[in-house]
Amino acid sequence: MTPERVREIIAEGESLDVEFKGEEKHALNDGDLVEAVVCLTNRPSDEPGYLLVGVEDDGRITGARPRHEAGITDPLRIQALIAGRTRPSITVSASALALDSKPILVVEVPPLRQPVGTADGRYLRRAIGGDGKPACLPFHFHEMQALQSSRGLLDYSAAVVPDATWQDLDPLEFERFRRSIRESGGRGDTALLKLPDQEMARALGAVSQQGASISIRVLGLLLFGREEVLARNLPTHEVAFQQLRGRRVEVNDFVRWPLIRIMDEFLGRFGARYEEDELMVGMVRVGIPNYSEVAFREALANALIHRDYTRLGAIHIQWHSDRIEIGSPGGFPEGVRLDNLLVTQPVSRNPLLADAFKRAGLVERTARGIDTMFFECLRFGKKPPSYALSTEVSVVVSLSGAKSDLAFARFVAEQIRAGEDPALEDLLLLRALADEGSVNPLQGAAILQRDPAEAEEALRRLGARKWVQRGRGDAWRLSGDLNARLGLAPDRRSVRVSVSAIEEKIMGWVKTHGRITRGEAVALCGLGSDQAKRVLSSMAKKGLLSQRERGRGAHYGLAQTRTGDSPNKLDSPNTPRAAQKRGRTLPHRSGRRGSGAS
Repeated sequence: MTPERVREIIAEGESLDVEFKGEEKHALNDGDLVEAVVCLTNRPSDEPGYLLVGVEDDGRITGARPRHEAGITDPLRIQALIAGRTRPSITVSASALALDSKPILVVEVPPLRQPVGTADGRYLRRAIGGDGKPACLPFHFHEMQALQSSRGLLDYSAAVVPDATWQDLDPLEFERFRRSIRESGGRGDTALLKLPDQEMARALGAVSQQGASISIRVLGLLLFGREEVLARNLPTHEVAFQQLRGRRVEVNDFVRWPLIRIMDEFLGRFGARYEEDELMVGMVRVGIPNYSEVAFREALANALIHRDYTRLGAIHIQWHSDRIEIGSPGGFPEGVRLDNLLVTQPVSRNPLLADAFKRAGLVERTARGIDTMFFECLRFGKKPPSYALSTEVSVVVSLSGAKSDLAFARFVAEQIRAGEDPALEDLLLLRALADEGSVNPLQGAAILQRDPAEAEEALRRLGARKWVQRGRGDAWRLSGDLNARLGLAPDRRSVRVSVSAIEEKIMGWVKTHGRITRGEAVALCGLGSDQAKRVLSSMAKKGLLSQRERGRGAHYGLAQTRTGDSPNKLDSPNTPRAAQKRGRTLPHRSGRRGSGAS
């Protein structure tokens, strides 16, 4: 650990992975120190955590008191203290250094997969508190189960329900499961069809049997349980279907049905609200729906399969006038983030339940339901699904109901009819090119959630099919032929981008990567070098970013927020100056090599 690295951590502020403990008003005793480490250990992250003693919550460096004789702090003794007073014992790395002539104690906490407590049985977890700031909260047993489940170490759906009996399962739900297999078009496990109810339940793992004794698992109740039994034994299981028109609630149904029944009923409600436009592709009529049924089915199944059944709260299916939002309790499983949804390996919070849905033929056996959702939305000329509203405690997917881009949908339908199905990455890049005008490898990497070299190769493959062509610098744009087929203007190099849109892109990059250089801003936003410099300087003046170094190594990171300051120092949205700023725009500059514009 170096002073420079510590300054970077301080500048980024407190987070789920970083905690400041100042001693300006209250000296930290050994118990406080150990509890702070335990709290950081129990956090939903696979990155190292950092405890900085001697730094106040507002980032001021006030110094840490000496913890040992002769006025020093011995890092090895700190490590031994923490190892001896945690259960299971954890090994940290401690460093004592000076910043601004003031001593700082830095404790690096490794990510662990099992819950950790103090030797006297106190368990804390790092989470977002009610004020929206990171805090140390009590770590309850059901939250430990949820954490283990999100890390793939515990399958809650396999837990035995002590009070449940075979009579609590409904024979009609077994028949519903069999019907789902028969109607799945070959996706389901037909070997289950001939089995009697108990044999099917054992094959699915819904029950466990020792001799004549049958134990019902959570999976058994979720698939086959009677409604009143589910309400009594699994009170966390609830699903809401709501139809909203502005502030008016037209439908507001809360149910505690078995999951296959929920799929049947809610897909039926989807069908009742289904609308479509028509396209003629050659002599074939192609329907363009307001929402893709396949995408809706996958989104609903994902919510039912991957929700955290240890957490109170209902799954909400909210049908708005311009979108469908499906939200489920429990954040993304460990390792899954917004910036790797399309490329990370599938992770299931409830593996036994996920397998049952595959064998029922309700979801893809490839476990790539998110890919399917994205492809189905894009092929019909829709925007891809958005997970932007998701948090660390819930996952929310939004399906756009805006009018389809019929020209784009026709183009995709023609390719599919010709037997040249475009890949998902092709549609993602083409959609971005149609919307933005140009894409460079750095922008393509963010769209595909891959590295720039892979994005460059994907753009080259599109170029080989005559769908795109290289513009100025390293930017690519749609070919003239495809531009015409999609009904777009032949030359859109003069498209103007608002300052707020550019700042949003830059802030998103910095939050993901921790920093941004002028060159990266040029490539990301399609600006000229001087434009990028002005935008970054302006964002620093507003308090959004701070410049870390100067000269050849110059880069910007998130600005440090001082006590009493707002997170950024933008003008009030009601002032004339703010209104003037909102109207400002920056033109794409195509004449500068490497600008990223076409």
